[in-house]
Amino acid sequence: MEKVLNQQEIDDMVRVARSGNSAASSTGPVVQPWDIRQAGQIGSEQLRAINQLHELFARSLTTSVGGYLRIVFDCSLVSAEHLTYREFMQSIPEKTYLASCDLAPVGATAVLQLDLAIAFPIIDVMLGGEGKDSEIARDITEIEEQVLEGIVRIMCRELQTSWGAIALEFNFGQRQRFLQTQHLMPPEEKNLCLSFEIKMSETCGTLNLAIPAVVSNALLRKISADFSYQRRRSPVEARLQIQKKLLNCFFPVELSMPGLQVPLESLSGLAPGHLLPFPVNASTPAVMLVDDVRLCSATPVRVNNRRAARVLSLEAPLPAAGEL
Repeated sequence: MEKVLNQQEIDDMVRVARSGNSAASSTGPVVQPWDIRQAGQIGSEQLRAINQLHELFARSLTTSVGGYLRIVFDCSLVSAEHLTYREFMQSIPEKTYLASCDLAPVGATAVLQLDLAIAFPIIDVMLGGEGKDSEIARDITEIEEQVLEGIVRIMCRELQTSWGAIALEFNFGQRQRFLQTQHLMPPEEKNLCLSFEIKMSETCGTLNLAIPAVVSNALLRKISADFSYQRRRSPVEARLQIQKKLLNCFFPVELSMPGLQVPLESLSGLAPGHLLPFPVNASTPAVMLVDDVRLCSATPVRVNNRRAARVLSLEAPLPAAGEL
């Protein structure tokens, strides 16, 4: 049953709204609108890691394709974002080059899109041309598909290298028509969509990739795990971590009397069984050095059948935990 407000309640609501104190007068929890489409968005740290990963892919692709074609070929990352498959398909032209990539061992499929403004110059170079910009408005023929397939396989190989952290294989599937590609994934399925700009001698275009969420989420989990392990520690945490590691380290310890001097005449006549007197009292404590740093004064003693040192006084107070 719906609640019907009386005139007094309506006037109170209008007065509060005009005064702008609705938030201040409310003592309950603050309710904010939430867009369900924001679920599963890439975090800032994950996005930074994804960008770094695919910037490396872009540089590798620049080297491998440029060396294969022996031309100036430059690839750079433009964007990485989560989009539905419907949004991805709406962002690409109908007349373009589309191919499917089989992702093993997960059994998923990714979609690769290459602008014809780049596809035709690449084909021209592979057939002996100069790869200049052209005004061709037709679709790619079957022979041209086979010629371009070699470059797409190089792209798949470089992607597989970049995604080696989760042991994912990118295998070229087949050339896809625009209408066929629309049915490769559910329209509302989230995808990691990557966009790259490719520049050749006289032309430029885009390379776009749509990778299913089932695969990209595995990469994001891997990135999150690596980031949590490699996250920057606070100064206190860093000192405690160093201190903990130092406790298992070995340092040279010496119990001696530094600065002790004896005449050369006493040393020149030394022989086995002789006694060498020192110019100090027998009760004078020795100095314990740790890696040539004075730690304390001590006297030599014996514990069972082992030698030891009895600490008499510290040279300086030892640091407390966390102060190393």
